[in-house]
Amino acid sequence: MQAHPAYERLRTSSMKYSTCWATFTGYPTISQWSLERDAQPLLVEALRVLALKAAVFELTAGDEAAAELLVPAPIDEMIHAVLAQFTVMTTLQADLGVTFPHATELERFTYTRGCDTDALYSAAGWGEQPLRYWLDAAEVNRRLGILNRHYGEAGIGRDGASHDIDFDTLAPAAG
Repeated sequence: MQAHPAYERLRTSSMKYSTCWATFTGYPTISQWSLERDAQPLLVEALRVLALKAAVFELTAGDEAAAELLVPAPIDEMIHAVLAQFTVMTTLQADLGVTFPHATELERFTYTRGCDTDALYSAAGWGEQPLRYWLDAAEVNRRLGILNRHYGEAGIGRDGASHDIDFDTLAPAAG
């Protein structure tokens, strides 16, 4: 993938922090999150997971459920950023003859250290996952509790799913 001419476009576009795909529950669970510091390592982890998912998909004759590996929320968010680069990813899949599966309806946010994903990661020879990003589901939930308290103080509902900000009363009159 990295040798493909479209890789640089995929890399730079995936690391842009777009309000179209950013959530309240992925990147913010990283302690002292910073786009400048964390985007590149997260991209590496997302591409590794996509490679693992592609291998499982191929080895299981296209079993999407088997290929939907358990991954931590911050890495899952970067995977979504990569897959949002639809044209580049379509080109890469066609040129490389690889399918990078992703089925949102099959996602489970129950990643725990020592699960099958970790075994696959190790078997790929990538060494130890960076624990800054490979957050256990229990830790993600603990951090989401902290974040939701802060979000609530700003009028934002659980996990950013709602807010009570009345823009009509806050916005200046048109004219």
